[in-house]
Amino acid sequence: MKEFTIGKNDAGQRLDRWLAKTMPLLPAPLAQKYIRLKRVKVNGKGSKRDVRLQLGDVLQLYINDEFFERPTPENAFLSLYQTKLNILYEDEHIMLLDKRPGMVVHPDETERVNTLLTHIQAYLYQKKEWSPYWENSFAPALCNRIDRNTGGIVIAAKTAEGLRIMNQKIKDRELEKSYLCVIQGKMARPEGKLENFLFKDEVKKQVYVRSKPEPGAKTAVTLYKTLCSSRGLSLVECRLITGRTHQIRAQFAAAGHPLVGDGKYGSERENKKFGRHGQALYSYKLSFHFTTDAGVLQHLDGKVFQVEDVDFVREYFPQYQVPRDTSDSTSSIS
Repeated sequence: MKEFTIGKNDAGQRLDRWLAKTMPLLPAPLAQKYIRLKRVKVNGKGSKRDVRLQLGDVLQLYINDEFFERPTPENAFLSLYQTKLNILYEDEHIMLLDKRPGMVVHPDETERVNTLLTHIQAYLYQKKEWSPYWENSFAPALCNRIDRNTGGIVIAAKTAEGLRIMNQKIKDRELEKSYLCVIQGKMARPEGKLENFLFKDEVKKQVYVRSKPEPGAKTAVTLYKTLCSSRGLSLVECRLITGRTHQIRAQFAAAGHPLVGDGKYGSERENKKFGRHGQALYSYKLSFHFTTDAGVLQHLDGKVFQVEDVDFVREYFPQYQVPRDTSDSTSSIS
């Protein structure tokens, strides 16, 4: 419990507004809940949120200590009361989440609170499965990342053991990620392989496709299959053999068929024709094929997870039904 005495600078304020100023990490809905539960007392008694504080009033706050801290990137999760997560799968060690386009995965200079990782931290904190205030606490971490405007499956580790094993499985390529994308036009071959070299410009945050090896360029291999075509567009399924930055976007653009909505590798003039902002790209399916022991994650071997919906499939190909994987699928596009 912490106690405050109202001075002349705070006199006349509403109780809920004083709480918001004094405790910026405390979400407004949670503050209102604490007032209703009388965990916020004015002069020893419960109060209403719109009461005007008077000079000399004594406030007693029965609220967790962490909400009194100064806001920092490390405790941003405390300010989230309602988490926005589409959880495909969860166990003791990992979570699989369907990240929607528009959300960044990690806090950065443009967004610190409304990120996938921050929502995961808030979710686990509210479930009392994790807290940074516990001794030797492990911080939830992401095993893979997806661009802001790309949607799809992201793997989050809830334990150090889960993170270690999953990172090794990703490194050993014992996971298979499949993407859906909409490209402009049709590929010359409806099914095939894109293989070249990608050079990343760290300053421009952009990659360039090279047909031959050169210093700094890395091999990039993508398998693709055209699922259907209509009105000058094609729905394509891709499977990554390598996982380079912007691999699918850059390779299809270099092949003369940029992704619809891709402002970095495509044409804004062409994108306006289709009314889309942000690349039509979704990491829609994830398969686990372990060739070595996976310890506490062994139960995932042979499992296939698919997202339930991809907006651009409905928008551009409303009659098309993405087939469901029949091996050991848990969820599919409807």
